[in-house]
Amino acid sequence: MAIASDRPPRRIAARASDTPPPARGAGQEAVTNAAREIFAERGYHGTSIRDIAKHAGLSLSALYYWYSSKQELLAALIEEADVDYHARCERALAAVGDKPVDRLRALVRATVEYRVERRLESSIVARESRNLEPESIKRMASHAREATKMWADVIDDGVQRKAFRCAHPDDARRTVIAACNAIAQWYNPDGEITVADLVDRYTDIAFRVVDVRTTKR
Repeated sequence: MAIASDRPPRRIAARASDTPPPARGAGQEAVTNAAREIFAERGYHGTSIRDIAKHAGLSLSALYYWYSSKQELLAALIEEADVDYHARCERALAAVGDKPVDRLRALVRATVEYRVERRLESSIVARESRNLEPESIKRMASHAREATKMWADVIDDGVQRKAFRCAHPDDARRTVIAACNAIAQWYNPDGEITVADLVDRYTDIAFRVVDVRTTKR
């Protein structure tokens, strides 16, 4: 996921000349929150732009002030989620030293916490990215490559420095990422498993997959 610009989507002039634009922040936030909830519940094709406007409590002209189409809104939601994930991982890595075990632990923690805190966005990214237009797909693929590289760099470094004994680093990376990503599909924040529990469990899973040499974790 190479960090593309995370500036707000370009404004689209209101279609009704006598309709003043909504206040910045409240209007756009209402639109994105509504789209996020409805896309997660009904899917992209099951949602109309009118559904989003109604759910946001806004007129169509107010919605069009922020986004020109349902497609632009979907792309904006997915890109914001990608950029946020990448930023969280970068901050996590920056906060630890260069030991592979510490860096893998940091990536797992950042990913688990992200999937729990942003379950709706994670679900939308997983299910609706295929509905993006080609230009947006290309941009999101760039984000995905950057995220993959972060994980690959950490695991490859661990193998090279003999901190990890896994014979197939690429397979190990895919396994750990898939396990962490799946949390968004099943985790219940009202259940008995805490986020701290999840972090510990999935860190242990990751360490077993890469076959950490030391037992000191």
